[in-house]
Amino acid sequence: MNNQIGDTDTDTDTNVSTDTSTDSQLGATTGVETSTTTTAGESEEQIRDEWTDYRFDSPAKLSVEDLNVWYGDDHALKDVSMEIPEESVTALIGPSGCGKSTYLRCLNRMNDRIKAARIDGSVELDGMEIYDPNTNLVELRKRIGMVFQSPNPFPKSIRDNISYGPRKHGEINKGLLARLFGRDDSEKEAELVERSLRQAALWDEVNDRLDDNALGLSGGQQQRLCIARCLAVDPEVILMDEPASALDPIATSKIEDLVTDLAEDYTVVIVTHNMQQAARISDQTAVFLTGGELVEYDDTDKIFENPESQRVEDYITGKFG
Repeated sequence: MNNQIGDTDTDTDTNVSTDTSTDSQLGATTGVETSTTTTAGESEEQIRDEWTDYRFDSPAKLSVEDLNVWYGDDHALKDVSMEIPEESVTALIGPSGCGKSTYLRCLNRMNDRIKAARIDGSVELDGMEIYDPNTNLVELRKRIGMVFQSPNPFPKSIRDNISYGPRKHGEINKGLLARLFGRDDSEKEAELVERSLRQAALWDEVNDRLDDNALGLSGGQQQRLCIARCLAVDPEVILMDEPASALDPIATSKIEDLVTDLAEDYTVVIVTHNMQQAARISDQTAVFLTGGELVEYDDTDKIFENPESQRVEDYITGKFG
């Protein structure tokens, strides 16, 4: 599969940031090891295939094979292969510009919105190739939701933020015509709003002001509202791109607790620059370093306590990045 991606889909999620990785390109792959060009502070190293060959017992929810991404001439992500287990938290860490967010956006084809992006490789959701030309992008992004770095609530009421997605998908009917034809789903909407807000640990804080504008919430509340909005369409996978980076410590703690709870029912993939956060909330961690390469992928405890790669150890201990 080799696609020049255009901005052709009609999905309503438009708050997409651009990852303009400019790290030096890697050397050629030879056998099981790759010679890597490093940036200041990194040691030279041969990357071994076994460092990223993560094995687990549960089924793989997402399977990525030989994924490459270019932005124009910039090769932002290089030959990434990894499987992500279901109902768990997978953290993606690494210095700025290493391709973490680019990789995350590949998992629900958000890079389709970037005209300069070109993607080659395979991404499967439960064995279904998401880059198949016949893939319904709206349905895909219903199954694989996304929460962005900055909260982006709609300028609507709290209630309407939650019910907007299900209404667009035809799962909730409201209004005069619905009432005339006996299909008004106001009660169903109320149950959906409460359930989603409870899942996002926000119900107790907003249940008495559901008709207030969501823009009046605090930053942490807005981010949890965006998570609730994602949950309202019943996704299977939740992608999070640094969801707590703009929040204060108390709000960050609430998001972290929420992520841990969500992993009981959902597959969560989270990009974070906060390595302590990754160590606290994730089950497995993937480390991306210079030039958009996946360098190591393993259980989180293994990555932080006894990594195989010297560069990963140097990054985790703050020697660069």
